[in-house]
Amino acid sequence: MTPRDRLLQVLSRKIPDCVPVCPDISNMVPARLTKKPFWDIYLYQDPPLWKAYIDAVKYFDLDGGFELYEFGNLFGDEPELEERIVHQREDRIITRNFDHIAGKWSKHVMVYTRDNPPATGVLPAPLGLEQVPGSWQQVEGIREWPSGLELWNTIRQEMGDQGIVGMPSGMNTLILEDPDDIYAYYDDPGKYYEKRDRMMSRAERRIEMINDLDVKPDFLFCGASGSLVFQSPDIFRELVLPVLKRVTELASEIGIPTHVHSCGPEAELVKMAAEETALSVIDPLEIPPMGDCNLAELKKLYGDRIILKGNLHTSNVMLNGTRKDVVEASKSAIDDAAAGGGFILSTGDQCGRDTPDENIFAMVETARTYGRY
Repeated sequence: MTPRDRLLQVLSRKIPDCVPVCPDISNMVPARLTKKPFWDIYLYQDPPLWKAYIDAVKYFDLDGGFELYEFGNLFGDEPELEERIVHQREDRIITRNFDHIAGKWSKHVMVYTRDNPPATGVLPAPLGLEQVPGSWQQVEGIREWPSGLELWNTIRQEMGDQGIVGMPSGMNTLILEDPDDIYAYYDDPGKYYEKRDRMMSRAERRIEMINDLDVKPDFLFCGASGSLVFQSPDIFRELVLPVLKRVTELASEIGIPTHVHSCGPEAELVKMAAEETALSVIDPLEIPPMGDCNLAELKKLYGDRIILKGNLHTSNVMLNGTRKDVVEASKSAIDDAAAGGGFILSTGDQCGRDTPDENIFAMVETARTYGRY
């Protein structure tokens, strides 16, 4: 089977030729493989992250696609923001978005460095920057690529048989996004219920548009990192679960699988998703101390209702472990969750930049050989 065939079999709850293997290398490993400063990828799109990711997937021969998030403004329903440089020196570039419609700057800045992904959600004041920039300059030299659905089709063609390609569903599993939101929610929960309802409406419209496409995505993204970090399970149930129920039901009705990625504690989220929604796939099922998931237990409890994707430790095993460690951990995960299908061998949230290539190759080899049914 090709990687694409293999993943489509799993999404259909059928048994492929072997366990698919898709370690989370969404950002740092692909950027490192380009041998370019990271701001070339993230700011100047040379190459863009989606291209670096697909090149890395082909290099390692992964069953790829779940970690491919960069599609731009697919349906023209996102606010148009201009990214401007507000500070620059040899080792960093700091930008800030400007909303032309609202006529105001974003609350946060983005800090680009040479050898790491950009830091987002950074307040300007601790960096010595003005609340309202007194001067700025345009970002020049950005490499041009298609946009909207043309970009999505370009990405799909570039991926080819190496994997699957999804689309954003219009929702995510994170409504409280920072500590300030937690206080604000308890002070005035009403505006967060309004945010939930807006998300619901947006996702319903998005799925209608997706259903009208001649070429439909292989799955829909529904999740966000850290869903149970700033949100307790009770808050998640109140604010997010109704949207997840609706979106997964609508997607199921038109035959498109759905996927949630949520690093950090996730066991309670798996329970809710498996028992109360039509969600197809959930990852990365991180183990302690990063998360709270036991793969064997989750397989026993929910393996007949939801596809599990995980969960090798990204630092202890993938980054700092030996090839033998990776092989043993991969075999253990396969033993825990592969029986009967519905499992994709993966990692916790994102392999670090300096993860040895040989460790990723070891995962692939183990899945292709030991992971046969």
